[in-house]
Amino acid sequence: MASRHPQSDEVDQLLLNARLRDELEPFLDESVHILDCRRLPTPEENEFLAQMLAWERAPVLPISRWFDPEMVLPAPDRLTDEQLSSQLTETLGRLYDQRIVLDFTEHLSDRQLYRLIIRDILPSHEKKIDLPRNYLHWHCLDMDATPEVWLTYYASEEEREAWAEESGQPLPPQKAPPYPRRMPRRPMQS
Repeated sequence: MASRHPQSDEVDQLLLNARLRDELEPFLDESVHILDCRRLPTPEENEFLAQMLAWERAPVLPISRWFDPEMVLPAPDRLTDEQLSSQLTETLGRLYDQRIVLDFTEHLSDRQLYRLIIRDILPSHEKKIDLPRNYLHWHCLDMDATPEVWLTYYASEEEREAWAEESGQPLPPQKAPPYPRRMPRRPMQS
């Protein structure tokens, strides 16, 4: 019977696992204990541990300071519709370059979305996690505060029916969003 010798990759993965666990030691909480119960293959566990470590070490910064130089946008009142549309397109691309994806934007005009970026997104303090597969999704709609917007433009038929059943309220008519736009999207996971 041939003896089983660990492959080089297996040894590397085990060494990486030990290093990641050592580096996570100061941050230990129930997440690592949950991981021990899951019994993931070592490469998947290492990816999870690396993500935890990146989260723990990530600085909390206003999103505007994720850029070098800091992203400062011109006031919307000083821009014509054409200038604002161009500035918005550039801004959406720059946000995406920092792995920030905006969701639920099609009920907002370009000017409303631009104002939301200036007022809510850029000053928001968020962890800047430097992992290539990590994206920050910013919902440009508060589903709890304005459920009628979500129900009208974004909710699936199943979500609409569940909401009506839970709330006991009538559903607003479903409509196509008034401002369809092509937004940069997170690549699909393989």
